[in-house]
Amino acid sequence: MVKSDGVRLSGAYLWEPRGQNHGGFHFKVTLEDALAGDGHNVYVQAKVEGYGWNRFYGVQKKNVQIDKIVYDGAAQTTGEAWIRACRDRGSLRPDNCTVTKEYRRQR
Repeated sequence: MVKSDGVRLSGAYLWEPRGQNHGGFHFKVTLEDALAGDGHNVYVQAKVEGYGWNRFYGVQKKNVQIDKIVYDGAAQTTGEAWIRACRDRGSLRPDNCTVTKEYRRQR
């Protein structure tokens, strides 16, 4: 589990084998709005080597199950992925995020 003010993320992460599910970075996580009364939403960001961040939103005041695969055709040859959870604090204040976890494909 990783956490920061207002957000918690726990779950499982794996690299799919080449040829299965696009060979992408697969995560099944629970995203938790840990400060339900603060009025801010939460989200998960994930990316694979060579590509930008993908954002998957949660729901305010709830725990949400997220099951996603982050991939691109060329991602089958990449070996690193990163994931973090953040609290969306709006446009005037910076979001606060958990530490960014790194995962490497087993070769």
